[in-house]
Amino acid sequence: MTSKEMCRYGNQCYRKNPIHFQEFDHPFDPKTRLTASDDNTTQSMASSSTQNPNKRLKSSDAKTETEPTIDSNILGFYLTKVSGIDDKYNEMTAKAIDLKEILSARNGKLLESIQMNYMFEMDWLLSQYPKQFRTLPLMIVYGSKRDGMATKEMQNQTKDYPHVRLVGAQLVDPFGTHHSKMMFLRYDRGLRVVIHTANLIERDWTHKTQGVWVSPLFPPLPSSHSSDADISQTRFKTDLIEYLQSYHSMEVNEWIETIRRHDLSSAKVFLIGSVPGRHVGADMKCRFGHLKLRRVLSEFGPSAKSVDSSWPAITQFSSIGSLGPTADNWLTNEFLSSLSTVCGPKSLTTRPQMKCIFPSVEDVRTSLEGYCGGGSLPYSSQTHQRQTYLSSFLHLWRSERRGRSHAVPHIKTYARYSSDWKQMAYFLLTSANLSKAAWGQLQKNGSQLAIRSYEIGVLFIPKLFANQEFFDVSKTEDSKQMSNTSSFAIPYDIPLTPYSSNDTVWTWDTPHTQLPDTHGNAWIPGSS
Repeated sequence: MTSKEMCRYGNQCYRKNPIHFQEFDHPFDPKTRLTASDDNTTQSMASSSTQNPNKRLKSSDAKTETEPTIDSNILGFYLTKVSGIDDKYNEMTAKAIDLKEILSARNGKLLESIQMNYMFEMDWLLSQYPKQFRTLPLMIVYGSKRDGMATKEMQNQTKDYPHVRLVGAQLVDPFGTHHSKMMFLRYDRGLRVVIHTANLIERDWTHKTQGVWVSPLFPPLPSSHSSDADISQTRFKTDLIEYLQSYHSMEVNEWIETIRRHDLSSAKVFLIGSVPGRHVGADMKCRFGHLKLRRVLSEFGPSAKSVDSSWPAITQFSSIGSLGPTADNWLTNEFLSSLSTVCGPKSLTTRPQMKCIFPSVEDVRTSLEGYCGGGSLPYSSQTHQRQTYLSSFLHLWRSERRGRSHAVPHIKTYARYSSDWKQMAYFLLTSANLSKAAWGQLQKNGSQLAIRSYEIGVLFIPKLFANQEFFDVSKTEDSKQMSNTSSFAIPYDIPLTPYSSNDTVWTWDTPHTQLPDTHGNAWIPGSS
């Protein structure tokens, strides 16, 4: 499938620049596997021994009709399955799912699909579709920059698949990415939307903690109904079409017409997207980035009477950008203002504490993948040295309740909890990491919001799912609670565990040679 020149470093390659992987191939070895990572960066070299042969992922083909279906989970929120953890954490009753289950023929007769993402392994992706669906029309939307390298790589990956159409999302900003992770699945009975945090590469779906939202099956509209009508309280259809229109693509417009012909009123989540550009006027305040989150929370979020500054805002992410010389430059001023917005006479209360979840060096070293798992956690030491204040916000990755403490988190979530950790005001699952490029930065005295990347996420507001203002935080995984809309099974453990004086934040360009990881390896980053 490839005509690329073989990398002279072979399986010992520690290159980080994604262009390197577009130009050179790397051999597969039973002991090591090389993959590229997410978010503008890097590669990871991983031992195949991370997958315990006694704990392989169960095949979805073995399911029976009596087991839960993809629509059993009313909230639609899942974690992806992880190879090497206890089977009980990978069951659908434990709100875990894999790509084969999402694409399974059990969900209906598929007619066509679209996959929008940052990274692709096309051979592997197509193998996740049922055999009878592997040659159906498939559109791939990827990030296309001026140098054309990504386009050449995608053309090479799809040259043997004539049913695959490529659409490049134009990226003018050199620091921007097409980071959105979304798929549309059109069946003979309707349309399903899936928004998630995983690249379409094998390791992202088998070795890391990822999040997925699976929509209900949206039925076709009767011919007598207006295709532009959006009767849902969340404006999901309107916002989804608005987001897709930003691609300015004739091919993507075909899917807009498909969406218009379906009834999306059963969607109970809000769409929170980011689109590259300098947004001004009404667009700045209503459409994209953290100001879109701010607007939705001001209308549908927790009331000012019931939430105060004692409710911390929790941010959890897999990459960190340059946030400014001081915390209040952007993080605890502009961004936290959006995260802490409430509904009521006072749209903004006194800002709460912000707590950030990001793995330490020890979290990465002891993970299922070892140090190579840190290849998907791109935070540079140089950037950290310019914002050491961030250390005071940091908390360790812990997920004992979901069995994923040792599965490197690639999921991104933002939430707000009561001071006793029993209630949650909202929960956001998104592709957006902790960066101004993803969320946007106010410029020109607040008259414009500058965004560099495409991002997509879904916001869960309790009152849209249950007749109460807050979600009850689920502290145990009860297999009978699949249809419980008042309880939310969060991906990490609470209360959070702050960094100790012995913990160091993971930076992917820092060597680690003194203590071996779970596979006996050291970490020696190379230059690109």
